[in-house]
Amino acid sequence: METSARLAAQEAAVLKALVDCRGRVVSRRELARLAGIADLNDRRCDSLLVAIRRVLGADAIRTVRGRGWMIVPLAVDRAEVLLAA
Repeated sequence: METSARLAAQEAAVLKALVDCRGRVVSRRELARLAGIADLNDRRCDSLLVAIRRVLGADAIRTVRGRGWMIVPLAVDRAEVLLAA
């Protein structure tokens, strides 16, 4: 993880939602609700997750095909440090 990395507001909101739901899969609809992003379409959601993965690492967020995403337990600490910055 880059120590100088910063997340945009929506990226941070999505990451916080994933951290808050650690241990379970979060659907796009639930992610949009928890992150407070009313217009979270497929492309926007994918681009936010790509940006988060660039900062945390490609393996930090697991895609569960047809269901959603979940943060990998080993990435939670890195995510919390990033969110606290």
